[in-house]
Amino acid sequence: MATHSVAEDCEQLRKAFAGWGTNEGLIISILAHRSSAQIKLIRETYAQTYGEDLLKDLDKELSSDFERVVVLWALDPAERDAFLANEATKRWTSSNQVLVEITCTRTSDQLLLAKQAYHARFKRSLEEDVAYRSSGDFRKLLVPLASTYRYEGDEVNMTLAKSEAKILHEKISEKAYNHEDVIRILSTRGKAQINATLNHYKNEFGNDINKDLKTDPKDEFLAVLRATVKCLTRPEKYFEKVLRLAINKRGTDEGALTRVVTTRAEIDMKIIKEEYHKRNSVTLDHAIGKDTTGDYEKMLLALICHGDA
Repeated sequence: MATHSVAEDCEQLRKAFAGWGTNEGLIISILAHRSSAQIKLIRETYAQTYGEDLLKDLDKELSSDFERVVVLWALDPAERDAFLANEATKRWTSSNQVLVEITCTRTSDQLLLAKQAYHARFKRSLEEDVAYRSSGDFRKLLVPLASTYRYEGDEVNMTLAKSEAKILHEKISEKAYNHEDVIRILSTRGKAQINATLNHYKNEFGNDINKDLKTDPKDEFLAVLRATVKCLTRPEKYFEKVLRLAINKRGTDEGALTRVVTTRAEIDMKIIKEEYHKRNSVTLDHAIGKDTTGDYEKMLLALICHGDA
């Protein structure tokens, strides 16, 4: 992006805030069509030019769900993850899967950057907040998930995959879901290794591991374990389900909808949309259009097409 257009974007955004009303359409037309790297430049240039913080101006000028989606999108991905993780620790309940989502669907480097952004913003570590806010089996799982730096390569040890599939099967058969080996395997092994282990699990013992972790539908720790497995192995399936549950007949969970759209727009939204269409027989665009309105709807629809060009 040429420097003059960064200056132009800043000027247009400044114009959108001027006068009596805010020009939301102008804000969408700029920010929804810029990458996180471009928005970072816009924020820096905006601060240099006007001596103001773009995020604070957005916060001041916009409101409700529209404000949240725009501000989350305007954050750097690591800052956004830090903000969402902090919110999840503050509102932590045993059914909250946001921490699993952030620790298990990001690459090792993305998670590391999010943890650094967390230090900078909250003057504490993500791990200490997770440990402080959670308890019992949840703490036993979430702290190592937040502390890990997984190997990212494709190398897989098949002997290890077989032996660890056996360990997982033994512990799950004994209902020892919180066993240290179950947590060790899920929280430290690289994603390729975990995939190999779980494929072997299915071939050897006949069931998908998540099926065996469904013995008690009311057990929230089991639900978190299943989310961990899904986030590590099939994130698009995990996010499809979050969206499906967020857009339902009983009302919309805007928090979840906004989070998934802003965090996945630049990553794998295309695959998530395909998964959603396959599973629900309607397109995600259609579902969002039916369930949301106004500027919030326009921003979401622009973001889910972000990587399509």
